[in-house]
Amino acid sequence: MTADPSWTLHGLQIEILDAMAAAGEFEAVLTLLCRRVEALTPDIACSIIAVNEKQRLRSNAGPSLPTQYRDLLARLPDDWLDRTEFVTGGNPARDPEETTNVRPRPPSELALPSGWAASWSSAVKAPTGQLVALFTMYFHTERSPSRQERMVAETCVRLLRIGIDRWHLQQRNQQLRRYDQLTNLQNRRRFNAVIESKVADEPRSFALLLVEIEHLKTINHTMGHVVGDQVLREVAARLERVASISASTFRIGGDEFAVLADDIADHAELRDFASRILDAMHDPFQCRGNTIAPQVTIGGVVREMDGDSPDLLHQNADFALLHAKETHRGGYVAFEPGLRTSVMRRTETIREIALALTEHRIVTYYQPIVRLDTEQIVGLEALARLRTKDGRIASAGEFADAFTDPHVADRLTNQMLSQVAADIRTWLDDGIPFQHVGVNLAMSDFRHRNLDQTICAAFDAQQVSLQHLVLEVTETVFMDGPNHDVARAVTRLRDKGMLVALDDFGTGFASLTHLLSFPVDVIKIDKSFIDRLLTDAPSRVIVEALIDISAKLGMRTVAEGIECATQAKRLSELGCRLGQGFHFARPADAARTTALLQQRAQRDHEGQSPA
Repeated sequence: MTADPSWTLHGLQIEILDAMAAAGEFEAVLTLLCRRVEALTPDIACSIIAVNEKQRLRSNAGPSLPTQYRDLLARLPDDWLDRTEFVTGGNPARDPEETTNVRPRPPSELALPSGWAASWSSAVKAPTGQLVALFTMYFHTERSPSRQERMVAETCVRLLRIGIDRWHLQQRNQQLRRYDQLTNLQNRRRFNAVIESKVADEPRSFALLLVEIEHLKTINHTMGHVVGDQVLREVAARLERVASISASTFRIGGDEFAVLADDIADHAELRDFASRILDAMHDPFQCRGNTIAPQVTIGGVVREMDGDSPDLLHQNADFALLHAKETHRGGYVAFEPGLRTSVMRRTETIREIALALTEHRIVTYYQPIVRLDTEQIVGLEALARLRTKDGRIASAGEFADAFTDPHVADRLTNQMLSQVAADIRTWLDDGIPFQHVGVNLAMSDFRHRNLDQTICAAFDAQQVSLQHLVLEVTETVFMDGPNHDVARAVTRLRDKGMLVALDDFGTGFASLTHLLSFPVDVIKIDKSFIDRLLTDAPSRVIVEALIDISAKLGMRTVAEGIECATQAKRLSELGCRLGQGFHFARPADAARTTALLQQRAQRDHEGQSPA
């Protein structure tokens, strides 16, 4: 040691703190500290063992110790520091309470290396008291450290406290940069880095699967975000179990995961892997009194077959996932070239309709609902139409793809409700004996808990009673609504005075069951049955049965798509009282509908309304 140890220790602190500030490798800083201490204190060696906050990922340094001994340090169990017992050094300590004057009683496999007779260790502890590092000096003779060596050790403990705090902070920052904090899976940034590395460095084939959780927003809204978070963690854990060592799993969005699976060369192998993921989701789990069976939809691609760049593979996997959500929800779809065309067409349609909504080129047309015996108008159905930039009027079927986008669908519904309420106000002010307008609602409308508030706001703004509104809902909406949420929402709407019609009746699944399970006032028999009414005996039997059943259940029946007088006459004979179709009137804008109502609206309508 020099004659002025305080000066040399000051220089040691500056050099080590500078090295820490430079954000070098932590083990390199530990090694530098050991070498500087050994230069200040001749005839000793140093070692440092440090662990992270979870007592794992041990870092160690001991540049002057034999390689075999350093290898033993590197292989110590993760909890070795916690299990280490401390005893007083070879000579009695000056102060029994001085925590630095201790040495570990090493396990048998850590007997002192050859040439060293004694060791003396200083414990580095976190503010919580947890042991986080061990600074050890090794001596050639059986002795305790000198006063100057103790000063060096105390300085090293202080430096190590600073360095380990910084190391832990770096690890936390790295965790935030690379890992999703909720599921502990690698995050989107890490996914981008890994897939780029695979494409650049690995000649082997691999597959990318995009996995999206179904109904997560509904779970968050109805059961709470705590349950939603647990669903995310559960799905992540199940993906990890399937991935095992042959794949990597990432959370890349709110409800979306990515899986990179190695050594998958074709779509048959990819389908097998996707099936394992779907099988892993089948078993339900319990969370806060709820029994939940996670459901996911998957789209997948294989490198080289479906693209050979990260962007193209991800884009094509997105196309496959979007197609799966539209056609095979809760299942798996592999990418095929035709999907790019259909998805891009859908994307363009969504963009066009969003622009049309902004430019107020989505207009409301109305088709009358009439009494079959008198052809007087008792109600209307509101229909969305697009006025193209060249002035052509396009039917909803031409831009139906846009309805799959929830944001566009919400805007469309809001605009339709506002326009319908304003038109009803006009008809009422003109003294037209107006009754009802039917407005079609999609599944996306029911995903918002404030649907009834949205409807009330539109009609309250025009001071129009909700008794003038009929909500038309398809069976698909009822089927897609988890946990009967749609049925509960419909009940709330009916309680406010609105009527509910089951549209396209007979084309869905278990229609008669729906009549018993869901609150419905009107059923609308689908046009496909009316088309075959005069030529197909089974269709005629079905229509007659539906009319009879609905009457006995206290519901009204509307026949859709009537195109000739013979169909209207036959339906009337079967007991159907109301209908709509080109035979009576084609859809028309508000001005022409007003003129039609003035001519043909039913003046004495008591007991004759659609409901």
